[in-house]
Amino acid sequence: MNGRANFNWPGWSSFVFVLLLWELVARIAPGYRLYLPPVTAVIGALAQLLVTGSVVHHLLITLERFLAGYLIAAAIGAGLGVVLGYFRFLDNLFGIVIEFLRPMPSVAIIPVAILMLGIGDSMIVAVTVYASVWSVLINTIDGVRHIDSTLIDTGRTFGLSRWRILWQIILPGASPYIVTGLRIALSIALILVTTAEMIAGSKGLGFFILDEERSMNSGNMYAGVIIVAALGYALNRLFLAAEARLMRWRHGMMAREAA
Repeated sequence: MNGRANFNWPGWSSFVFVLLLWELVARIAPGYRLYLPPVTAVIGALAQLLVTGSVVHHLLITLERFLAGYLIAAAIGAGLGVVLGYFRFLDNLFGIVIEFLRPMPSVAIIPVAILMLGIGDSMIVAVTVYASVWSVLINTIDGVRHIDSTLIDTGRTFGLSRWRILWQIILPGASPYIVTGLRIALSIALILVTTAEMIAGSKGLGFFILDEERSMNSGNMYAGVIIVAALGYALNRLFLAAEARLMRWRHGMMAREAA
């Protein structure tokens, strides 16, 4: 009963409606099927790609690059964000550099990465790290700064070391901000991986989609797009499930405060 109550019926109904509308438009205008094949044809192409395994190799490569870039960006962003948020003089020292680089469109760094790292996995991972690190970094800095200084002073009064203050006060207090940055970085990382694969890749989902488009295999192209969308949706749902479990203490504390 609880599972039925939590099921998003309006959301899935609108999703099905969009698919039915797509199918109807493709059937009414058969002259455009090369550019917009029916949903049923795309699903058939997707099923064939999965059964033959021809797209699975590209999916695994994209997933591997995504995980490498995302995890590195998460570690750098959270670690550096805690340091810059806690030590204001370091933030003043590097703040201008960060604000200069952060607004730059991430795809603009791809030619630089190709020039320095060549075409390959290292370039794609590096671009993914660059694009994803900013949301984690900025949110972590804000999270550390929003911690009540009284809590830190109280910890010092009780003789807590800097390490214990970091572990027991700063990280728990900044964790909601860090989690928000990590969730934003999730979609950014997937976008940059597929974009870099389209521009300078020879494998991966981004390369597969662009290669099928150049070969005028629109059914396979749309199937690749659906796989990327499904991958992004699955990663987001897994992140939310992990967040609910790891941040359970936070939700419980907020519920007690509200009561």
